[in-house]
Amino acid sequence: MNKLKFVLIGCGRIASLHVAGYKDHPQVQLWGVCDINKSAAQTFAQEHGVPHVYDSFDDVLADPEVVAVELLIPHHLHCEYSVRACNAGKHVSVQKPMAMNLAQCDEMIAAAKANNVTLKVYENFVFYPPYQLAKKLLDDGEIGSPRGIRLKMNNAGLASSNLPIDKKVKRGDVAAGELVEKTGWAIDPKSWLWRFNETLSGGGPTVFDDGYHKFSVAMYLLGDVEKVCAWIDSTQILPGVALDTPATIMFKYKDRPLYGVWDVMSSDEMYVQSKYYTCDERVEITGSRGVIWITRCTAVMQPEVAPVIMYRDGETTEYWDMKHDWADSFEHCSLDFIDSVVNQREPMLTGERGREVLKFALAAIDSSAQNKEIHLDDYEDKAVLKQRGLLGSLFGRHK
Repeated sequence: MNKLKFVLIGCGRIASLHVAGYKDHPQVQLWGVCDINKSAAQTFAQEHGVPHVYDSFDDVLADPEVVAVELLIPHHLHCEYSVRACNAGKHVSVQKPMAMNLAQCDEMIAAAKANNVTLKVYENFVFYPPYQLAKKLLDDGEIGSPRGIRLKMNNAGLASSNLPIDKKVKRGDVAAGELVEKTGWAIDPKSWLWRFNETLSGGGPTVFDDGYHKFSVAMYLLGDVEKVCAWIDSTQILPGVALDTPATIMFKYKDRPLYGVWDVMSSDEMYVQSKYYTCDERVEITGSRGVIWITRCTAVMQPEVAPVIMYRDGETTEYWDMKHDWADSFEHCSLDFIDSVVNQREPMLTGERGREVLKFALAAIDSSAQNKEIHLDDYEDKAVLKQRGLLGSLFGRHK
């Protein structure tokens, strides 16, 4: 049996987590990779046993054997590359955030429909097993009627090898007896520079980029959102370079008195264990009868604490019997894309649903900028900024 051939476009750090879903799959093969850095693509292909390296995206689209592509590329390319792939008859999985604005989402959705191909927004957090268990507990009524949700996020810093800069604590400069093991991914800071260029990223690296995960999880667990009110501050990490933290985003769900809040902060002297980004995420869902806690995702602040805990009727239940490595969410998300192509069904996060998550994120950013609450149904789409080089974007925006 000839396997369906899929290709990864982009061989950056995150690409290594997209491989597991293809391993030993009976119907699909990770056939090729493509990256503007040909050497990086060749190294990646060799490390992961991928048989083919393409010289260009055009070569991928011209190959009649390729049925699907996963786009792991900067945000400003999502729309263009998705539309080109759809027009070439390829199924598409595009990384979050889906696009730079809603108009681009509409263009991508239209291209997929016109060419009768699948368009999936690759959002792995909703495939993280502890989140999926919490969703099941909620849907089964285990804590009664939902009353509210709180998402907590800490970007940690101490001894994190992925941190581009240490402002206060030098690695290795820790008093005797306080040494901790190095943790976190090794990330080349140059590979992240585009994320601080709003004309290439579409928004800040925390609330807009990583935040897409949190907006998606909030909707996955409890449904559609009616309105949002946000405060998004700025923390300088280099001259002219800032993170969009601290931030607080409050939101109301549709058709019921159910509210949520997402707290975002950077703790640059905090040590958090992680094989990946040293970003700690915790979730608390309160119901009429009890509470559900999800204690981890990308990183693990408290490894001795169960991934999911439920309090109900005076008793506490710990749930350990599930996969809870962050990489598991990528495997399951890739399998969803594969299965949607093989069985010709809709993926979990369609283009239409991905558009709604993006609207939530954009409305939160506008709420902070305009100092008012934003109703998502009344959100007015923004124009895509003219692309500028990194220095021009950082230092020219105030002119």
